Amino acid sequence: MDKRFFYLLNKARHRVYKHADQRSEDALGISVTQVGALLLVAGDEGCLLKDLAHSLHLNSSALTGLAGRMESKGLLERRTCDRDGRASRLYLTDVGREKIESAKPLITELNNRMTDSFSDEEVTVILKFLNYLANDF
Repeated sequence: MDKRFFYLLNKARHRVYKHADQRSEDALGISVTQVGALLLVAGDEGCLLKDLAHSLHLNSSALTGLAGRMESKGLLERRTCDRDGRASRLYLTDVGREKIESAKPLITELNNRMTDSFSDEEVTVILKFLNYLANDF
């Protein structure tokens, strides 16, 4: 068993992301990052572009490009912020809402694929570990 912790974590992240992205493109016609953006906007309708960038861990120029691609696909609508004319707020379109509904079975499938070889107790330990790395490290 390979015990190179950092290497394995990085390799696993890369492989899982690549697999999820390909499945998302094949099933939905959008990237897994776009699915994530849709879910975040759905949870905070009218969020600022900069807040979505922060949540997705993207810089502003990358998020501007992502939002532009999503807007051209009819998934999101950008509106100028009433309080700050330089800022943009994001809203789901009906097409974006439909994509979220279509993505739910894929998300379930991907989560099941990652956990089906483990017991409930092992999944609890894995989740505790991942939450520690994501929030406290």
